[in-house]
Amino acid sequence: MRFWTTLAMVGLTGLGLAGVTQAAVKTETINYQSADGTQLIGYYAYDDAIKGQRPGVLVVHEWWGLNDYAKGRARELAALGYSAMAVDMYGEGKNTEHPKDAMSFMMEAMKNSTGAAQRFDAGLAQLKKQPQTNPAKIAAIGYCFGGGIVLDAARRGDPLLGVVSFHGMLATKTPATPGSIKSKILVEHGNSDTMIKPDSVVAFKSEMDKAGADYQFVGIDGAKHGFTNPDADRLGKGDNAPDIAYDKAADQSSWADMQAFLKKVFG
Repeated sequence: MRFWTTLAMVGLTGLGLAGVTQAAVKTETINYQSADGTQLIGYYAYDDAIKGQRPGVLVVHEWWGLNDYAKGRARELAALGYSAMAVDMYGEGKNTEHPKDAMSFMMEAMKNSTGAAQRFDAGLAQLKKQPQTNPAKIAAIGYCFGGGIVLDAARRGDPLLGVVSFHGMLATKTPATPGSIKSKILVEHGNSDTMIKPDSVVAFKSEMDKAGADYQFVGIDGAKHGFTNPDADRLGKGDNAPDIAYDKAADQSSWADMQAFLKKVFG
């Protein structure tokens, strides 16, 4: 059962997936700071019915910021048995539903690649500190803007076993070099995504090949940008709205791909 349907059934106290009847998902807010001095607010989720440490997964939000969608994905991962943290890349948990504001937030966060890396790494450090997390088994997933963030983390060799990008940014200011990527990579991309140009797809694959990366690139026919987010249909309407749309089949298939990928990288 998908997240949004399940949430309506069980409320905010827990999240049940297909085959999971009593997931005791607990959540908490974590205040932390990046090396550039930005005050950040993370959202942590875990299943307290599971004893001991388990693999950790970072969730990096879309350009909208750390909103309920990103937090919901953290709860979903927790219900799958992971220690999950939705990180804050904008500061103070900032988020919006206005494209102009989202663009402004994103450009501010991306203007300095070092600053963006520091904010991601600060979230990574917080996830590793949680007693439920096995610090030797960490992966990261990201959506839209967040997809680009996790791919950049892989490019610079962050200690991640795997990264997954959903309709993510593929272009970068810090391309990979041979041997720089230590993580396995899964990219879930909509073949009808007008926000990620075909040239960017070609350039990304070439970059990965030259770097010797272990990557999978899944192109989903008919899927547009934002295909995993049920709010995309609403947010994609109006003047100057981005060309985004939810695609239930693409959402489900990409999530299933991610689950198989995480099982493989965590061993």
